[in-house]
Amino acid sequence: MHELGIMFSVVKTVEQFAKQNGLTKVDTLVLQIGELSPVVPMYIEECYAPAVDGTMLQDTKLKIEMVPGNGHCKKCNTVFNVLANRGACPKCGEKAFEELSGTEFNIKEIVAC
Repeated sequence: MHELGIMFSVVKTVEQFAKQNGLTKVDTLVLQIGELSPVVPMYIEECYAPAVDGTMLQDTKLKIEMVPGNGHCKKCNTVFNVLANRGACPKCGEKAFEELSGTEFNIKEIVAC
């Protein structure tokens, strides 16, 4: 489970940002996770409490926003959700597509108190 290591890195990044910007308390941390990302949101949620324990983020709420895994069909130019359509364009059935979104993992927002 690589999510614990990811969360330790996120905590370190957020703490550095908070210190550089004079924040003493963070209310909410918002992460964006793409549907096609290898990061599993459920594991991120499970790892959150242990990762923030003893840090300035200890009482911070975690919010996860999912980013749809969209693709662009190389044959007919249709934009479609890759997971919902099992990797095939719903219009022409082509399986060759360019990923447009859904592989990201971002710290979207740090909400201060």
